[in-house]
Amino acid sequence: MRKLLKDAQLTPLLRLGAGACAGIIAMSATYPMDMVRGRLTVQTERSPRQYRGIAHALSTVFREEGPRALYRGWLPSVIGVVPYVGLNFAVYESLKDWLIKTRPFGLVEDSELSVTTRLACGAAAGTVGQTVAYPLDVIRRRMQMVGWKDAASVVVGDGKSKAPLEYTGMVDAFRKTVRHEGFGALYKGLVPNSVKVVPSIAIAFVTYEVVKDVLGVEMRISD
Repeated sequence: MRKLLKDAQLTPLLRLGAGACAGIIAMSATYPMDMVRGRLTVQTERSPRQYRGIAHALSTVFREEGPRALYRGWLPSVIGVVPYVGLNFAVYESLKDWLIKTRPFGLVEDSELSVTTRLACGAAAGTVGQTVAYPLDVIRRRMQMVGWKDAASVVVGDGKSKAPLEYTGMVDAFRKTVRHEGFGALYKGLVPNSVKVVPSIAIAFVTYEVVKDVLGVEMRISD
């Protein structure tokens, strides 16, 4: 088994493509759940209609807004997968290579990085990847609220109008968000999101490295 795994050679482009495809498929399969999760998160006690749970939210959106409503914001999510996955791996492997070659601050021993250093590399990679892809996530969330009459306070642009903004698509959502709220609106919530995402990416990379070592497999994006 180890020999077969060692003999398997994938180019960096194929690895990135495979990772992106896997991410897109997984995201698409669970997207309706993410969509209703967003609505459950932003509804308040003052909302005229209350979603009682996931099943009730799914059935209500399906019945009142149609099946396509469950996939609003899917396109920016798909587009965001490519830079997110690509930058995560590219930054992680580049940092590892640089540390091993330069050996700064005594972080490298016998051409190996400690778990702590690998966690730091993963955290840096996660920070870069999610920062670049974050505006697409903001647009996805806003598009998920379109058609929901109780979300006026969420999707309104200037904070004064009582009528929610309607987006005809991803480009229109970008344009209206920047016009009404400024470029900084594309990064609202970045810090709390980083608190969740960055550590998880760092742990995922270290786990990947440990499992790779256990299986005796050498598969690097930089190969």
